[in-house]
Amino acid sequence: MPGTRRHIEIMDTTLRDGEQTSGVSFSASEKLTIAQLLLTEVKVDRIEIASAKVSEGEFQAVKKITEWAAANGFIDRIEVLTFVDGKISVDWMLKAGAKVMNLLTKGSLNHLTYQLKKTPEQHFKEVGEVIAYARKNDIECNVYLEDWSNGMRHSKDYVFQYLDFLVTQPVKRILLPDTLGVLIPSEVKEFLTPIIQKYPHIHFDFHAHNDYDLSVANVLEAVNAGVKGLHLTINGMGERAGNAPLASTIAVLNDYVKDVKTSVDEKSLYSVSKLVETFSGFRIPANKPVVGENVFTQTAGIHADGDKKNNLYFNDLMPERFGRQRKYALGKTSGKANIENNLAQLGIRLSDADLKKVTQKIIELGDRKEVVTQSDLPYIISDVLDSNAIEEKVHIQNYVLTHSKNLRPSATLRIDVGGEEFEEHAQGDGQYDAFMNALRSIYEKKKLALPVLTDYAVRIPPGGKTDALCETIITWQYGDREFKTRGLDSDQTVSAIKATQKMLNLI
Repeated sequence: MPGTRRHIEIMDTTLRDGEQTSGVSFSASEKLTIAQLLLTEVKVDRIEIASAKVSEGEFQAVKKITEWAAANGFIDRIEVLTFVDGKISVDWMLKAGAKVMNLLTKGSLNHLTYQLKKTPEQHFKEVGEVIAYARKNDIECNVYLEDWSNGMRHSKDYVFQYLDFLVTQPVKRILLPDTLGVLIPSEVKEFLTPIIQKYPHIHFDFHAHNDYDLSVANVLEAVNAGVKGLHLTINGMGERAGNAPLASTIAVLNDYVKDVKTSVDEKSLYSVSKLVETFSGFRIPANKPVVGENVFTQTAGIHADGDKKNNLYFNDLMPERFGRQRKYALGKTSGKANIENNLAQLGIRLSDADLKKVTQKIIELGDRKEVVTQSDLPYIISDVLDSNAIEEKVHIQNYVLTHSKNLRPSATLRIDVGGEEFEEHAQGDGQYDAFMNALRSIYEKKKLALPVLTDYAVRIPPGGKTDALCETIITWQYGDREFKTRGLDSDQTVSAIKATQKMLNLI
């Protein structure tokens, strides 16, 4: 039918190849949760969940998944990596309740000769025996050609000899892996095209690795060459540099290959990515496409200004596609437009003059490499506008605060009061107490009284997710008058000192 889009099967191998990421091991319950999400929410076509014979724990994990899958109509979409070992792997699968095997065989003459030390004929015979035994027990068979990419580079005749054998076998899919991640996109097309042309009715999967950071580009070429299936992992987990990442690949296929479709639900990709990140302990970079924390965050003020005027810095990767939202970062490159966007989301409007002061404060924090979040903005506004209302006649010029084991904290303070400089050193029960003792000594010399500190509160923006700011609010009693001052800084003691300077100027 004209205009019909070709369906590309997505096989997710996070629970098998992805678990081969160094230091990663999922528990049985974690594997079950991920398997359920992949099939019911992400809606991939198939999942590869384990390698046969690995451990008792792996066996129990597979059993949990196959029991759930059998009860919910997914059992034919659960796959297990097996080996050319006679009946051993197949018997393991039967006990675990699995129904689809991905048989690992040799796709290059180099591997066959030096690892197995066998001839092609010997290998084909043993492969055929495993397939026959599996089919006899109602196990569906797919076959991996391990090191296929190097096989095509260095022993192409062997690869075609093997394929000629496999197409005579009761095999559902032939899986072509770039095992060592060595291919470049032009080679993917060069190697796949003659295979697909020679065997047009065979279902070929392509399995990319990311050693040269080319996995998504290679997957794109494989689809254009005519493969019918792809092997992907959440967050690109896998051996060495990992596999082709699920989220990026789906985004590329949806936006750049208009004659194909997949069953994957884009909106589920971010949530499953975060879950797998938590379960695995494998942290993804903040700038990882589609699922990284920063990829829908505009930082430059000119970008925010362009978005505000006509979405000038948007592309087809809209965050809403993936259940996410666009953010505007706050830092030294933010500019007025970025800050206005964040204020608008909070329902806050400032005059141009006040906005300029707030912008300058955020730039200063950015120069100190502080991370400012939207939640910090009300605190910054309060601090800046409060400070601006106070005429400064007292300046705390310098101070040194010390804290050491088994010694009392101390402070050395230099302060300008009405044009006259004073310096004092004191100790206290804490750094701020030492600072206040030094300040009190200076004011006693001037025969001036200080207010009494009656309350001291420290808070951070709701959720505690910022590493930039804390606000210290100090309540003072000055005669029969009570008032509060606020200080804002990333350091709690410094924020208290800033609040104290405001107090000194108010009195």
